[in-house]
This record gives sequence, C-alpha cells and structure tokens, in this order.
Amino acid sequence: MIAPARPRLVLASGSPRRLALLAQIGVAPDCVAPSEIDETPRPGEAPRALAERLAAEKAEASAAGDAGGGGRAACLALAADTVVAVGRRILPKCETADQAEACLALLSGRGHRVYTGVALATEGRLRKRLVETRVRFKRLSRDEIDAYVQSGEWRGKAGGYAIQGLAGGFVIRIVGSYTNVVGLPLAETAALLNGEGYHPHRLWSGTVLE
Repeated sequence: MIAPARPRLVLASGSPRRLALLAQIGVAPDCVAPSEIDETPRPGEAPRALAERLAAEKAEASAAGDAGGGGRAACLALAADTVVAVGRRILPKCETADQAEACLALLSGRGHRVYTGVALATEGRLRKRLVETRVRFKRLSRDEIDAYVQSGEWRGKAGGYAIQGLAGGFVIRIVGSYTNVVGLPLAETAALLNGEGYHPHRLWSGTVLE
C-alpha cells in the first residue's frame, strides 16, 4: 500500500541548530522562513509562559504568511523558542560580551532551567508543547569565564552558552531533554509532526511520496 504524500513543512526559524536537530531525525524542511516578531517579555511574564507564547506567535505568523499568497497554504509551520531562566529571572539571548559574562557569572555553581516552546500551525489550527530541562553548572573560575567569552560561542545564545559546544564542559548535571537545551526537543517535536500526518520515521525507509 502506498503511503499518502506528506504535508509540506516550513521551519519558522533561522537557527542552524534547529535545522541540524531536525536533520538528526531525518527531517528536512521544504522551506526555512524565519518569523520576525517582538520577543520582548511582557511585564511579569514567567519564563515558561514566554517560551510558549513566542513559539505560538512565530508559528502563527509563518502560517498566516503562507496563506497570504505564498503558494504554501497547506503547509505545516513549525516554530520554537528557547528561554533560559534562574528562578523567574529570564536571561537574555546575549549579543555583547558584557551580557555573556554576566550570564556565566550568574549560572556558575548553580542550577537553572531551560524552557522550549514548540508550536505547529496550519490552516487555523495550532498545536503546541512546552518542555523543561534542569541544568546545573560547576563553579566557574575567572579564567574559564574569560576564555568562554573570548571564544564568541555565546553570541545569540539564550543564557549566553551553547551546551553542544565548549560550554558542555561546564555542565555537571542535566535532568530532562538534552536536545531541548540545544534548542528543539526532538521527541516532542516528532510527536507534534506525527499528529499532523508528517511522520519522520517513515522518511527513514523512503516510504513517503515526495
């Protein structure tokens, strides 16, 4: 029996990390179209609520753009947003060395939480998940902080670090999804895709018509 053609998939993110994570489970989006929205937290907004809201807004913006004449109205729009927090304090996506240094000093020797909201939008329907991972850093020396800041790896990263890179050497404990900390929880993302008829595992054996 021939399997039905899969839906077309739009990744509403320009993150190379998310693209690489999708490739890890055999998913190659048909289109990469980052959604540009205001990511400023609302007054009093909790970290988990921020991650969930931004992912939903990005997915809905992408889906609305497709329906507006892009020829991809039947697409699935996948979006995600990752927030790093210490308690209710939301850490920035660092753009300056001073921001990165402050984040590392705060994270040194203590635990923090990483929240990723994942949303999938199509034809007026929105499905979403929120994943939380607890991470603990070792106590960082002044030399380690300075060296990491000089590496530049922190640039654009929530919380000022990339667990899949040099900062992996700072982590002494992780509870929950590792891929969530990288930027896209794969099990939950695959579950969302499966629910909309896009089955990643079927791509592995080539049973889906392109």
